[in-house]
Amino acid sequence: MPKIVVQIMPKQELLDPAGKAVQRALASGGQGHFADVRIGKRFEITTDREITAELMDEVAKLADDFFANGVIEDVVSIEVAEDEPFDPSQTETVTDDGFLPTGASSDRQATDNLADDAQDA
Repeated sequence: MPKIVVQIMPKQELLDPAGKAVQRALASGGQGHFADVRIGKRFEITTDREITAELMDEVAKLADDFFANGVIEDVVSIEVAEDEPFDPSQTETVTDDGFLPTGASSDRQATDNLADDAQDA
């Protein structure tokens, strides 16, 4: 199913306190060569419709009316996301009760444990 990505940033003329805090943290960590950091929002909208000009206009209206605070933010882009290949390492492995399998401290370990259990069976 197609995915539409909307990106919103603080208006350029406004101070971005969160971005400045990150910039200062980077500088104190030895990465002072980053002159500016700005923090925005990203919305990913998956649709079961075909991407048309009308659908993109609808998303643009949603972005202006609901996603962005027009007083302090600008909608900087609305794009159709490229299909990304499936990467099984990005999925979570959980048991029927919604938890990682016993003894697993990470998704990777959970996947390895389940594979080991399947080989033992």
